[in-house]
Amino acid sequence: MRNKNWMLKAVSVISVAALSLTALSACGSGGNAESENGRVYYLNKKAEEQESWVKLGEAFEKETGIPVEIQVGGNDYDATLRSELAKSSAPTLFQADGPSFMSSYMKYAKDLSDSDIYGQLTDNYKDRALTNDEGKPVAIPYATESYGIIYNKALLQEYFDASWSTVKSIEEINNFDTLKTVADEIQNHKDDIGGGVKGAFSSAGLDSTSAFRYNFHLPSVPLYYEYVDDDVDMNKVPSSVKGTYVEQMKNIFDLYITDATVEPSALSGKTMDDSIAEFATGQAVFFQDGVWVYNQIKDQEVADEDLGVLPIYIGVDGEENQGLNQVISNYWCVNSQVSEKDQEATEQFLNWLVTSDTAREVISQDMGLVAPFKGFDEEQYQVDNPLVNANREYQEAGKTDVVSVPTVSHQWEQDLGSAELNYAQGTGSWDDVIKVFTDNWASEYALAYGE
Repeated sequence: MRNKNWMLKAVSVISVAALSLTALSACGSGGNAESENGRVYYLNKKAEEQESWVKLGEAFEKETGIPVEIQVGGNDYDATLRSELAKSSAPTLFQADGPSFMSSYMKYAKDLSDSDIYGQLTDNYKDRALTNDEGKPVAIPYATESYGIIYNKALLQEYFDASWSTVKSIEEINNFDTLKTVADEIQNHKDDIGGGVKGAFSSAGLDSTSAFRYNFHLPSVPLYYEYVDDDVDMNKVPSSVKGTYVEQMKNIFDLYITDATVEPSALSGKTMDDSIAEFATGQAVFFQDGVWVYNQIKDQEVADEDLGVLPIYIGVDGEENQGLNQVISNYWCVNSQVSEKDQEATEQFLNWLVTSDTAREVISQDMGLVAPFKGFDEEQYQVDNPLVNANREYQEAGKTDVVSVPTVSHQWEQDLGSAELNYAQGTGSWDDVIKVFTDNWASEYALAYGE
């Protein structure tokens, strides 16, 4: 989930001044033109990937003659998409970030059961496609990402080697109780580790640039365990949740805000950039985030070989066998309301993206995406990222992935983040967090699904 501070600088589809005019004219001037082979118009959600998408659009257009337009959806992708879909030259390809998003756009999403792009998905990801009411795949996952508690191996080794440390190896940290012991001891002896450690964890920034780590990523852990218990479909949004493991979520949240570089009262002013910088410069040993943050950490004070990732342990029975969280918030949808030719051209573009050497190189190496398609299994299309490698090691060791399940709405996430912040600052209680987790879920579901 690359919801970073610098993404706020994304240009909108209406105001593209910040984009390269040369790039746009080379891959955009023909996007709405009549073509006997159809057209492709992709409304891209990820501003940081725009340059790469333009490059791919140009290459596909040159190879096939099919006109391609790539535009960025701006700060409010949902609003831009609604506006663009109402136009005669609507996007032929758009992005979804989960079932709650799809509930508003299902009528625009084509059944892709017989498409080449659906057939290119590896077997273990076909069931991760989002489906319509008939169970047909209408949104194809195109990037998978993992996250957990990133740690600095060098600083953690200093802790293991210290005479006062209770835990002596990374292998011992496979549950919440052990993690808490380590974090508490580091916090109490921070002056004895490294040259400037200020806390076990980097600041749990709860401003808008960083809150997604705690109102979306973190609650996925208790939701996952609840869904497993209750045999809930992890691709669907249930009408209600019990909050079975929200008290366990408090365990790790308390650790984040107490064994940290700053006091809880300062969290509302701490940004994503602050949190990253604290970890990247050796001020903190631990940092909850995902593989996408690697580009912002590398080339600073933490060497690649010193980057590791732990699962997010919260104190659930059996968590010793837990792997990292796996999140899919990037899906492709073909617009069913455009012409048949445009639909065919768009499906051809999608298949080209996951089978051509040119596209696979850009997607895996330039964008750094881990794509769940058969053609990306080859060695040259493996992502060079130590955090991705760490996730792969957990999977190869047989650890159980924690599937990051969809939340009911973005509003629920924001409400949860506000309750967490109030709790951290002492102006609210954890009971308020539990109330949002359960009661607000039910009310948001009723708003979204009319039930």
